[in-house]
Amino acid sequence: MALYSEVVMDHFTHPRNVGVIENADGVGQVGNAKCGDIMKIYLKIDDDIITDVKFETFGCGSAIASSSMATEMIKGKPISEAMQLTNKAVAEALDGLPAHKLHCSVLAEEAIKSALKDYYDRNGIEYDHKLFPDCESCGHCHD
Repeated sequence: MALYSEVVMDHFTHPRNVGVIENADGVGQVGNAKCGDIMKIYLKIDDDIITDVKFETFGCGSAIASSSMATEMIKGKPISEAMQLTNKAVAEALDGLPAHKLHCSVLAEEAIKSALKDYYDRNGIEYDHKLFPDCESCGHCHD
């Protein structure tokens, strides 16, 4: 069996939604260079719908594929639906990731939630803080 599925390879070699959205409504970045993966997500939101999403990812093929798939999964969706996106759903949509690469799907989920939190903060929208990653105290990439 191949280490990576055809879906992972497709999203790695032909990533969707790569780039920057100027004047984005929400921007989220997770990871750090020490960890090896950095994901940055840009959101354009109109009437609670994610009308555009772009990403920049510095990392391995699994990180790029996870970013690409996650953006495809939330594009055109209401914020409430994007908030329900899980790393498990991203990994399943990619037809699986090797166990040692599952953290890439976690980073994709966290980057999207970080961008949504930024959107809420910029617009003074109240939210439940427990729904968002606390990257400063996580320790995942700071060890």
